[in-house]
Amino acid sequence: MTIGIASDDYLHANTGDGDTGHAEGRGRWLRAMSDTWPRVVCRLLEAGEPVVTRVLIAEVRGSAPREPGACMLVSESGTYGTIGGGNLEWQAMQAAQSLLAGTASVQLRRLVLGRELGQCCGGVVHLWLERFTPADLPFLRRAAQPGEMRDSVTAIATEVSGQGVVRKLVQQGGIQPRLRFSSAGEENASLLEPIEGRRAALWLYGAGHVAQALIRLMAELPFEVTWIDSRADLLPTPLPDNVHSLCVRTPTNTVNSAPAGARFLVMTHDHGLDYTLCRKILERNEFAWLGLIGSKSKGARFRSRLTRDGIAADTIARLVSPIGVPGVNHKWPAAIAVAVAAQLLQGLEPPAQGRALNVSRSVDTRGPGAAIASTPGALPDACTSPDCAACTAAHRPTEP
Repeated sequence: MTIGIASDDYLHANTGDGDTGHAEGRGRWLRAMSDTWPRVVCRLLEAGEPVVTRVLIAEVRGSAPREPGACMLVSESGTYGTIGGGNLEWQAMQAAQSLLAGTASVQLRRLVLGRELGQCCGGVVHLWLERFTPADLPFLRRAAQPGEMRDSVTAIATEVSGQGVVRKLVQQGGIQPRLRFSSAGEENASLLEPIEGRRAALWLYGAGHVAQALIRLMAELPFEVTWIDSRADLLPTPLPDNVHSLCVRTPTNTVNSAPAGARFLVMTHDHGLDYTLCRKILERNEFAWLGLIGSKSKGARFRSRLTRDGIAADTIARLVSPIGVPGVNHKWPAAIAVAVAAQLLQGLEPPAQGRALNVSRSVDTRGPGAAIASTPGALPDACTSPDCAACTAAHRPTEP
């Protein structure tokens, strides 16, 4: 129960029993989007939402709260995901809610963060807003399929013209494209973006207190988690969209099923199993990171035994134990989980630029029209903002 405060600025106290005090409305959680946006849009439409609007950061010039590719969904029931919060997101939500009630398929917005929104970032952000209804479900369902079921489809290409909106699924042999956006005039815009989010594969062995606390954190972090244990009663449901449980009698038999470059966390209930898992992962030697829960003495014993078992010294050196960022000294499972999650995040590289793709065999969907609020006559790569120092410097003529 939250204590009520006698203040003009304090609107209500949430008692936890449904009483919201003096305020007419209720507070709401800002929900993360822990799956690909086509899957989340499908779920919302299939659950009865009449319209869903997606807001995408299509392009950034200078500094901005989020990177190109960040997106959020807005429906009558609420929002999923974020484009960075603050006034930028508030303006985007207002535009998205207007689109919910409209008929246009796509809208573009160009916002100067410093001059127009009073945000210290000061860059220029191009927003791509698009509207989806149940009529779009056939296209969205194909885009929402797992990668191995999409026949090498890796991206969605959208073109806006005077004839309307055309969406295509792009096939290119599994190559991950980079996001590409261009706009010239009021009825000429295009967007190419990858379907899959850039999530790191994490294979977590063990389902004890720390592992369960870590899973709760993983729900909103950029990882695709495979969670493995032999005890079905410790693998609860439902799980976050980005967590997939695997109950097997012999967890060590799953090591070779992990993709090359996966991250591994070993924290089972059995030190003997921990050792066998670590040895198999090191013998395969195709991992990005390997962490083992335990004390310094446990790590030292494992390294000594691995040496006796013939594992190369430079490979053993990649075993991280103890785990967790330094400075977190609490033994609470949730505290350990926070320290480990922070360590995993430190090892992530920023999103890399992929290859540009050509559109090949595809599936089209046409929208009824497009309303575009953009700078007339702007070139695809032009930034006309006087506030964008980075663009001014980049386009400054070179001295002869």
